[in-house]
Amino acid sequence: MTAQRDVHHFINGKAAPGTSGRFGDIYDPNTGEVQAKVSLASKSEMDQAIEIAKNAQVAWAQVNPQRRARVMFKFKQLLEENMDELARLLSIEHGKVVADAKGDIQRGMEVIEFACGIPHLLKGEFTEGAGPGIDVYSMRQPLGVVAAITPFNFPAMIPMWMFGVALACGNAVILKPSEKDPSVPVRLAELMLEAGLPEGVLNVVHGDKEAVDAILDNDDIKAVSFVGSSDIAHYVYSRGTANAKRVQAMGGAKNHGVIMPDADMDQVVKDLVGSAYGSAGERCMALPVAVPVGEGTAERLIEKLLPEIENLVPGHSHDPDAIYGPVVSQAHKEKVESYIQMGVDEGATLIKDGRGLKLQGLENGYFIGPSLFDNVTADMQSYREEIFGPVLQIVRANELEEAAALASNHQYGNGVAIFTRNGLAAREFASKVNVGMVGVNVPIPVPVAYHTFGGWKRSAFGDSNQHGFEGVRFFTKIKTVTSRWPSGEVADQAFIIPTMQ
Repeated sequence: MTAQRDVHHFINGKAAPGTSGRFGDIYDPNTGEVQAKVSLASKSEMDQAIEIAKNAQVAWAQVNPQRRARVMFKFKQLLEENMDELARLLSIEHGKVVADAKGDIQRGMEVIEFACGIPHLLKGEFTEGAGPGIDVYSMRQPLGVVAAITPFNFPAMIPMWMFGVALACGNAVILKPSEKDPSVPVRLAELMLEAGLPEGVLNVVHGDKEAVDAILDNDDIKAVSFVGSSDIAHYVYSRGTANAKRVQAMGGAKNHGVIMPDADMDQVVKDLVGSAYGSAGERCMALPVAVPVGEGTAERLIEKLLPEIENLVPGHSHDPDAIYGPVVSQAHKEKVESYIQMGVDEGATLIKDGRGLKLQGLENGYFIGPSLFDNVTADMQSYREEIFGPVLQIVRANELEEAAALASNHQYGNGVAIFTRNGLAAREFASKVNVGMVGVNVPIPVPVAYHTFGGWKRSAFGDSNQHGFEGVRFFTKIKTVTSRWPSGEVADQAFIIPTMQ
């Protein structure tokens, strides 16, 4: 039996036990046992945390950018020193294997590295002599208190995507992580405090819809960054913008991998296995749809793919030999398995069925074996919707235009990939496909930290992407100053709005 513990809020630089009387269960996905309880905040608790952040932000905004950058440098160092601890804590709550957990932390740390350059990123523009004795310049200033609402599938990376840039820009942050795996976000806040961040500038408040609504309705929250399902993303965007907040809300995905006849099929299979089944498919940039172009391409793909899938055995998230671990919850396991049955009922060919998997000693764990469908069509509900599990669907196409149309016409537009040796085909595809992020022989085209992450259509609501300079723009506001230092004859001239006279 796993020893239970309590996960508290982290407010004003210290653990803050909840006062709402409400708690959520944190499960070990490997065993199905409850391993901890997490406090769920009331509206009043959230409002109190926001007030603390508001007061702390005033002094933090006055800290010069170089010193804020030094906090980021120190935080990065602490992440590296505590990588093993963080990865094991993450994996035991989420279920992803330790190697994937370290990747989760590493990709978040890359945004922290980007934020270390904040003095350069906050530079404004300057025009000398815009008029007689007149200079015009702009400056980027923090918004105040901002909120980060993050999902269960990347409990380290996505919080760092958000709070790294927001804090470096001089804001205070309310982080509302997923209540399914909240311990790593709290640990990140503790390390940020150790790195030199003042108390109250980064607060972690756990909760459910009540906490989210308290964020969206509080006038002191100036911006909200969200990642989650599309329906909730739309809700957050609509309610947040209705309350005059900046909102970037990233939603679901159904990413396609287009496989041309000239592709290196051995490499394609390796890429597909990793991107479709890695982390149990619980990634918005997973590649759950393979689109081989031409019947011969499809047959070669399946022939090479099946032996690789047969060797894919999930295991305990701390097992170094496991390719992937369990999904996050019993409810999610049932949802994924219902989609597998839906595909069967809709007439797709189930080549490999991952349902009913039981691991010795972990019979109550939330494990799903790798599943593979062929002959999936665009009118099937199981294709139109996001499954978010270790399920790969093959949708055959006769030509590149047909394959591109599948990705372009889908309700989601997060990522897409093309596998080919033909540079012209890849260039045309990347230019014309109606999707926000494109990979060319790259199965999971998540941009590096100094570029930006963001999808199109129902994969994103709002006009701003995550991290990169888009993140700096999102978490700052522009102030433009027109200054006049006249002398001589210029001093006697009135400064008025120009006219046609």
